[in-house]
Amino acid sequence: MKKAAVTALKFLLAIAVCSAIFTVGFFATNWLNVKNDLLSHILSGIAGIAVIGSTAWIAGQTRGFRDSKNHSSILFAIEELNKGNFSVTLETNGHRNEISDKFNEMAKNLGDLETMRQDFISNVSHEIQSPLTSIGGFAALLQNDALPAGERRHYAEIIESESRRLSSLSGNLLKLSALDGGEKPLSITTFRLDRQLQQTALTLEPQWSAKSLNVEADLEKCEYSGDEDLLSQVWVNLLHNAVKFTPDGGTVSVQLKTDGGQLKITVADSGVGISAEDAVHIFERFYKADKSRDRALGGSGLGLSLVKKIAELHGGSVTVSSEPGCGAAFTVVLPRKE
Repeated sequence: MKKAAVTALKFLLAIAVCSAIFTVGFFATNWLNVKNDLLSHILSGIAGIAVIGSTAWIAGQTRGFRDSKNHSSILFAIEELNKGNFSVTLETNGHRNEISDKFNEMAKNLGDLETMRQDFISNVSHEIQSPLTSIGGFAALLQNDALPAGERRHYAEIIESESRRLSSLSGNLLKLSALDGGEKPLSITTFRLDRQLQQTALTLEPQWSAKSLNVEADLEKCEYSGDEDLLSQVWVNLLHNAVKFTPDGGTVSVQLKTDGGQLKITVADSGVGISAEDAVHIFERFYKADKSRDRALGGSGLGLSLVKKIAELHGGSVTVSSEPGCGAAFTVVLPRKE
């Protein structure tokens, strides 16, 4: 308020000075009875210069006050960010500028990151709590000496299954963390991609044989330069999901085709399918299209996130095409390097 009062007084003083200049110039010209046009122009010019100078001084004082206000606003906004208030914004007062736009964008991005961090912690805690509860509960039941041998074996199998689930969860988290942080550089080798896909399908034979699934393969002979171990995890995750969500007697297919400078690997199934709403989020971490069903089958919602990350590290992408009740087809596109 004090600065505003000082600025107002300066403004009024400048107006008074301008008025005085005009008045003095007018009366001086009449008093001197100036008949010479040149002298008249000189006096008018002097008066004009004085007015312009006064106007510039007023603008400078006003701008200085405005800059002072902007400086205070920026300092306040930065302090709020330090406190964790990511909803703070710089007011533009109708005049957009690069500093305020960039600051507001930064605050929004920081807020989004904080939301993701909180969601991540919540999801991890939830995923860990469920198997721990099962392990603790069935371990307590096993302490009953009168428990029949069949039930004891069944409870032990559940504990083992939940332990594997925890191990898989922690393993995938560590892999994603290492890949996100660039701690695990790609180990590039040249290998037969068609043989890798074939071997992966054979590795999962116990799972798809138990459900009497028909597994089809259409694989072009192809050599590829990439991280063999990481890409193996991609095919394992995609084929495992295809088998898991396909009912008994269904079909799972694997296709490898070359398309110009790209390789297209498609893993399709005749399972329950994915809705359009879920397909948009299917590659997000911890996202599950059907949480109750997926939990019963032991999923953590990290497999497809890992698939997407590995594909992107190889300069590729992954997409899904599906309709509820009509199965799903996941297509990985990789750039072919000579």
